[in-house]
Order: sequence, then C-alpha cells, then structure tokens
Amino acid sequence: MNKLKELYQNEVAPALMKGLNLDNVMQIPRIQKVVVNIGLGEAMDNPKALEAAVADMSAITGQKPVVTKARKSIANFKLREGRAIGAMVTLRGDRMWSFLDRLMNIVLPRVRDFRGVSAEAFDGRGNYTLGLREQVIFPEIEFDKVDKVRGLEITIVTTAQSDDQATMLLQMLGMPFRKG
Repeated sequence: MNKLKELYQNEVAPALMKGLNLDNVMQIPRIQKVVVNIGLGEAMDNPKALEAAVADMSAITGQKPVVTKARKSIANFKLREGRAIGAMVTLRGDRMWSFLDRLMNIVLPRVRDFRGVSAEAFDGRGNYTLGLREQVIFPEIEFDKVDKVRGLEITIVTTAQSDDQATMLLQMLGMPFRKG
C-alpha cells in the first residue's frame, strides 16, 4: 500500500473525525480524485507541441491523457470549435495517492525559491488548485528532451464540506502550505 494512503487511513482520518467532531465515518473528508491539466494555446500553430505535452504528461502521471478540444469558436484568439487545445488526466485510487506523495515530498521542494503553496487557492467547496510553471521539476521528465517549458495545473478534489476541512486534510497529509 502507498505510504500516503496508509498515513491517511491510520492517522489522518481518525484525527479528522476527532478534530471535526464527526459522528459517522463516512463524513470524514477524503480525496476523491486529482486532475492534472495542461492548456496549450500554441497547439493551433504547432501540432507537435500537443504530442510533446501528451508525452510529458503520461510520463508524469503514469496514465494516458485525454486531448481536450475547444468547446466554441473565439475569433479574437483565432480558435475554432473542436480544435485540440490541451490535455488532461484524472487520477484516482493508487495512482492518485502515489502522485500526491511524489508531488508533496519530491516535486514541490524542487521548485525554485519555494516557501510553500498558497492556502488561498481553495474554491469554496473544499477543492484545491495548484499551478506549476514548469514540468521539468518532475523527476520523470528528462531535461535534455524537453522542447519547451510548459506549465500545468493540478486540482485536488475532496469530499470536504468547506475550505477549512480541506485545509486540515491537506495539512495533515503533508501539503507544505505557506506560513503566515
């Protein structure tokens, strides 16, 4: 079993139940899924950029990404409906736990001038979104083979009822939030 999942089941869940005064085990906040997303505006001009981003994302997550297409045409961006403009992966189960473990313990400390992640990035419903500026901080990416540095967005979807509950959950799991 994954180290982070074991930590959640043995320590975090009982502590959350006690700390939040919950009656039922099913009320304990837990992580449902993790969505990793790359938006590629340059994919309209350069189709190879999409292939490179898909390859990077599958190396990072261990799962084949879904290519996302534009929902509607926008003339100012020279965007047509149905054109490929990004890639996303939804992680659940063991892959989700191992990805979160690598994210919190290996990837985030490798970020330049890292002082912690913002505690303000919750959406009001207990979901946390984190943006990274470069994909090369992941150890799975070979720096020499990267054609262009791309950012990505990671959304952690929880069953928490509020942002405070989600903050407690992520702090207990080891998410390095910024102090003060």
